[in-house]
Amino acid sequence: MNSVLILIISVPLIEIYLFIKIGSSIGALNTISLILLTAIIGVAYARYEGFNTLKSGMSQLVKNEVPIYEIVSGAALTFAAILLIIPGFATDLMGLLLIFPFSRRIIFNAFSKRFKKQDNTFEKKDFIEGEYKDMDEK
Repeated sequence: MNSVLILIISVPLIEIYLFIKIGSSIGALNTISLILLTAIIGVAYARYEGFNTLKSGMSQLVKNEVPIYEIVSGAALTFAAILLIIPGFATDLMGLLLIFPFSRRIIFNAFSKRFKKQDNTFEKKDFIEGEYKDMDEK
């Protein structure tokens, strides 16, 4: 089965389970307040980190360097803000992990090792030398 389909089905199920468990422990009003509080604080902190990333990217451009980490970091912060706006505790946890620079760098390093460019250079042993003769010409 497609992993995206599994993700689409499993995330709401996990969120519903967490709503029921946490709601039964702390109450419905406290659960709703906690969800709203994490959304407001998370988006505000994502905005703060976004401005820091923008400043860092501008300083990289001034040095005539390509701000690759800042571009990827900005995209991750946007995704984190979206996760924080979506109601739920699991999505809030994933969003918070993406917002903090320390955990974001760990996640980026894990993904960059997985998708690292492989060296596809040809060596002399990859070629077979030979001669040919065109048989159609007379």
